This record gives sequence, structure tokens and C-alpha cells, in this order.
Amino acid sequence: MDKIKRVDGRYSGEVRPVRITPNFQTNPAGSCLIEIGGTRVVCSAMVEDNVPPFMKNQGKGWLTAEYSMLPGSSAQRVNRERQKMGGRTQEIQRLIGRSLRAAVDLSSIGEKTIQIDCDVLDADGGTRTAAITGAYVATVLALRNLESQYPKFRGAIKTEVAAISVGMVHGVLCLDLPYAEDKIAEVDMNVVKTSANQYIEIQGTAEAAAFGREAMNQMLDLADAGIHQLFQAQKKALEM
Repeated sequence: MDKIKRVDGRYSGEVRPVRITPNFQTNPAGSCLIEIGGTRVVCSAMVEDNVPPFMKNQGKGWLTAEYSMLPGSSAQRVNRERQKMGGRTQEIQRLIGRSLRAAVDLSSIGEKTIQIDCDVLDADGGTRTAAITGAYVATVLALRNLESQYPKFRGAIKTEVAAISVGMVHGVLCLDLPYAEDKIAEVDMNVVKTSANQYIEIQGTAEAAAFGREAMNQMLDLADAGIHQLFQAQKKALEM
């Protein structure tokens, strides 16, 4: 399997080049630019001194996320979602929020909201998984930078979180699919995992052919290896 070259010259179990630039923006408490192959996403985290109505008077905080693809992020212009948000956008926003809430001890930050924003500059497959991976870095930076103002933020991170795609292309299991592979994949899966070896979400879909338990286990093993590499990239960015 590993001897088969792919459309971009990688072997099946290789992650695209990963680069995370911390503090990419000036105004947010935490931000980064994450680049995975041709996909580039700006992630930011800001803290608001309130919580949604359903969280009031519970003594704990909340984390929510917004996601968007900028008009020039793909070959064909992406319309801004000014009036009505598309189902795909809603799904991805909820996925990012769920993933990051698993990383943060919301009971320790008081009645405050961490607002995550993920804006796709260039989309070449794996935008949602890149957004999750980058949003973790932005969130850690935000909590660190606000520790002097909010001492409870120290130690609020429970675990690392990262995500990656995996799939089957022409019968071959492949890690971290670019768009050219994603659009023709027989199976497409997104895996979100913590550094405590716990899964947050597994989104697996048979696009062209059903798959069995053995193939699923192989895809999860492949995703685990890729996510481990992303943890290393996050750690490197947070040490800068």
C-alpha cells in the first residue's frame, strides 16, 4: 500500500506538509494560520464576558465556532452566506465546536464564551479537519494570553485535539486527501481525536462502495498515525 504514489507524489500513509503560524492576527487573543498542503485556514479565538441564555447561572463557560469559506478559496467563487447559512457550513461549525469543547474544561473558565472563527483562504480538501487542528492552537494561545486577566484560564486545557481525513481511492487506503482525491474517493472519513487516545468524532461515508470492519479499522489506524503528526506540529507552533 505504501509503495503506491498518489496524485501529489505522496505515498498513501503520508500527511501533506503542515505549517502552523501562531499569532497570525493582531486583535484576537489567540490566532494562527494553518497550512496543510494547498489548504490554508485562519483560526482565531476571542473571549467574551457572557454566555448564551441556556448557559446562564450555571457557573461555567461555553465555546462556540463559526466557519466560512472566503469567496476566492476555491476555483469557482464561493458566495458569502449573508442571509441563509448552508447545511454544510452549519454541520462543520457544530463539528468544530464539539471538538474544541472536548479540549477545554468549561467549568473552570467561569461564565465566559470562547468564540472560535475559522476562515478558509484556500480549499484543497480537508478544510474542516484543518480548521479543528488550527482552532486548538488558537484556543490554547487565547487562554495563555488571558491568564493574567483571568487566572482560572490556567490549566483549562484538558487535552490536545486534532483531526484528519482518510479514505479509499481506487481501492487504496489514503491519508489526508486533497481535493483531487476527495472528489473521486470510494470512501471518505474524517477523524477527530484527543491526545488521550479518545475519539471525539468519526464521520465515515461510502461514496461509491460499501466498506467492511477490517477496512474501517485500517482507516482508523492510518488516521491515528496522521493525527499523531499533527499533535507534533501543534506542539511546535505553541513553543514558538
